Amino acid sequence: MLTLTETASTVVKTIVAQNGGSEQGGLRINAPDQASTDFAVSVVETPEALDAVVENDGARVYLGENAAIALDDKILDAEIGQDGTVRFAIATQA
Repeated sequence: MLTLTETASTVVKTIVAQNGGSEQGGLRINAPDQASTDFAVSVVETPEALDAVVENDGARVYLGENAAIALDDKILDAEIGQDGTVRFAIATQA
């Protein structure tokens, strides 16, 4: 299952809060197919019926079926640039 770094958890919580997310709101990641590395990311109020839910330190990430398979053995990290832009990085779990 996808894991989140401490930085990624903080960034996810911040993005959801800044976009008016509810208590159950989270970041949803989906992919067009299981082998894709082209992920769509959006802030949502609740997960879809078949989404996998990853929760870490209050941050919620909802994974669509294809994304859940593609990211099963991965770590999500985040980097905040000096201008405030966010860049997510995906690495393989050791």
